[in-house]
Amino acid sequence: MLAQVRSYTLFGLDAVPVTVEVDVSPGLPSYALVGLPDKAVEESRERVRAALKNSGFPYPQARVVVNLAPAELRKEGSHFDLPIALGLLAAQGVVPLEGLAGLAVAGELGLDGALRPVPGAVNLALGALGEGKKLLLPLESAKEAALVEGVEVYGAESLLQAVAYLRGEEDPKRAEPDDPVALIEVLDLRDVKGQAKAKRALEIAAAGYHHLLMVGSPGSGKTMLARRLPFLLPPLSQEAALEVSRIHSAAGQILKGLLRTPPFRAPHHTVSYAGLIGGGAIPKPGEVSLAHRGVLFLDEFPEFSRDALEALRQPLEDGVVTVSRARASLTFPARFLLVAAMNPCPCGWYGDPERACTCTPASRQRYVGKISGPLLDRFDLVVEVPRLTPAELARAPEGEGTEAVRERVLRARERMLARQGRPNGELAGKALREHVRLTSGAENLLQAAAKRMLLSARSYDRLLRVARTIADLQGAESVEENHVAEALAYRKTL
Repeated sequence: MLAQVRSYTLFGLDAVPVTVEVDVSPGLPSYALVGLPDKAVEESRERVRAALKNSGFPYPQARVVVNLAPAELRKEGSHFDLPIALGLLAAQGVVPLEGLAGLAVAGELGLDGALRPVPGAVNLALGALGEGKKLLLPLESAKEAALVEGVEVYGAESLLQAVAYLRGEEDPKRAEPDDPVALIEVLDLRDVKGQAKAKRALEIAAAGYHHLLMVGSPGSGKTMLARRLPFLLPPLSQEAALEVSRIHSAAGQILKGLLRTPPFRAPHHTVSYAGLIGGGAIPKPGEVSLAHRGVLFLDEFPEFSRDALEALRQPLEDGVVTVSRARASLTFPARFLLVAAMNPCPCGWYGDPERACTCTPASRQRYVGKISGPLLDRFDLVVEVPRLTPAELARAPEGEGTEAVRERVLRARERMLARQGRPNGELAGKALREHVRLTSGAENLLQAAAKRMLLSARSYDRLLRVARTIADLQGAESVEENHVAEALAYRKTL
């Protein structure tokens, strides 16, 4: 008897439909699994056999062929356990074939028949929604998949319960997403003493979505500042939250709710090229995609591998990253706000008023030279974060909190969206010239600065965008001289 069960395989961020065909026919007992399965799928034979036996179901003493169609697409993951098991039971008449009609199934089996969560539940739900099918998943994954509106998701705790649903012996319970537990703790800017200029740069970066590089000695507060940036950004819209959530779900994260706060990713400087950009036989999203719509923080910036840093240039411009392999070429979203931090020299104390730098001019030059000019040119804001002495820390005023700064950021972002439909950091070409609106004095100052500082065309445009954001934060219609002057203050030369 032949049984067919609908399932999906993750191909990048997309759930590609897969039909699990199970044929049980007379002959010597054997088991053949075809359709380009990976090792995890091949090992499903032993998991399925033990799960059926320990759940009290028969395992066919016959010739069994399992085909994962389409045959030319490579299948990955343990989530084919449940559809294979249900297919074997349906082929033996234990489960009615009509119970599988209009249903998509995925789930990993334990040897005792318990169902374990699988990665990519949000993506699987989007696949089922596109086909108009109901979805049966392990209970924990079902709660995650239920975050997608418009698809019927049912959760089961075991193979026994899934079979009871299909036989009509037990009413399937529609899954509901978990109630959001404790929200992410909001990190307050008041925790950072002093550093008024760096805080202002953070505000400008959040308002206009401008890339930021902080340069300062160890312990000056660079990491503390960067970790507070996501809480200055506007919350994610429903569409953006679903887009970000499906990326994190495909990467294996179990979600308790849609990700509403912009993500913050801070990979260690030893991260590989594939870990940062994405990779694998079938490419998976890397850190640049996991930071989509949020912040990618690279501490010890010059210590990252040169290849990984140079690979950032394309996603910084295009907002997407394409990973090509022999078997597949996939494009992942990667529109992130890059924040980098570095020391002024290898020992970290160059320019410090209290501690002497032990580096030679040549070693300082080599250290800074690890960052290429074209990559450095992509930072809209470069700000110095000096280390404060204990006495200065004690006298430093508390400053504004995150909530007050965030209100200004939100108002400025609303002006940008009303005027041009996007943040200033994404303006380019004709749209940039149209919406900047320089006064004559501001234009003269900008031209003189560009000539004196030998600005490239890209740097010139970035200066315009920063000045436009400063004007928006002040509620000004046109970019004036003081806005351009402040923007020039964030063009520190390394």
